[in-house]
Amino acid sequence: MKAKEIQELIDFISNSGLAEVKIETDEFKLSIKKHAEAPAVRVESLATPVAAPVSANPAPEVPSTPAPAATAPVKEDVSKYVEIKSPMIGTFYRTPNPDSDPFVGVGDTISAGQPVCIIEAMKLFNEIESEVSGKIVKVLVDNATPVEYDQPLFLVDPAG
Repeated sequence: MKAKEIQELIDFISNSGLAEVKIETDEFKLSIKKHAEAPAVRVESLATPVAAPVSANPAPEVPSTPAPAATAPVKEDVSKYVEIKSPMIGTFYRTPNPDSDPFVGVGDTISAGQPVCIIEAMKLFNEIESEVSGKIVKVLVDNATPVEYDQPLFLVDPAG
């Protein structure tokens, strides 16, 4: 049973009057219990020992454990860096054309006024210039992806 099928089953049960459903096959066991606010789902795979149990009911300890570890270093690093943000909505390009090298990469030293990328908006290609001098620490957007107004594009270490 695929994740989409499980989600459809959960939606069906939440809209029906059923309080609990158990499905057991040779490949898996599925138990869904409807509570007042959210359905709880537990899937156990019997055929493949590699698959882990899936739960649609979020457990408080699961999000709280990895989240602080993942966000703590990022917040420390970001505080000393300056963001180069998108001045418009459009499509972000790291190169002036498909055959060229990127304007800037991680580790490059840039100066204020130097072009760092292009943003295409309404069939116009706008060269975006850096407002700060420093060293590129991270590129925050993938090439040829949409960006929003004021979305961070690069992290720059002004001391670099």
